[in-house]
Amino acid sequence: MGLESLIVTRPRTHQPCAACRMLRRRCDSNCILAPYFPCDEMDKFAKVHKVFGASNVIKMIQMVEETNREDAVKALVYEATARMRDPVYGSTGAICQLQKMVQELKMQLESTKARVLELQQQKDQLRSVLMNVNHLDLLSPINGGDNYCLGYDDSIAYDPDKFPAVGDWIF
Repeated sequence: MGLESLIVTRPRTHQPCAACRMLRRRCDSNCILAPYFPCDEMDKFAKVHKVFGASNVIKMIQMVEETNREDAVKALVYEATARMRDPVYGSTGAICQLQKMVQELKMQLESTKARVLELQQQKDQLRSVLMNVNHLDLLSPINGGDNYCLGYDDSIAYDPDKFPAVGDWIF
């Protein structure tokens, strides 16, 4: 007799889903919860069961079309998790908090865009001033010495109304 004949193979039995295991009931192949709460995801069903109750979960799943049941179960798990974290507001509290953050970020973005536009206008003003300077003696020595400075043209005068000093840079 070979070793193969000594091993008795039993037909594989259906493992109970997480819901049936937690509720300590027999799980058959027609269990409505089995596809959505496999045996290795016990914590998922525990949260849903604690918040909604097993019979309510079954009723809610049965009310939804079969094609949408997986999404419905995901929503139940999400809401149950949120309710465990925040028993008063649940997922609504998280949604409101995220909406507030979005509004704050929108305001910050608008402020940043306005500042960028302002800086762009300043840059354009400076560029136009530099373009209007036709004969600027750059780096001409002062009195024949080793000190250098920008040449000065009396026809160009600083107009504080036209070019206000903004920022902490020196031109």
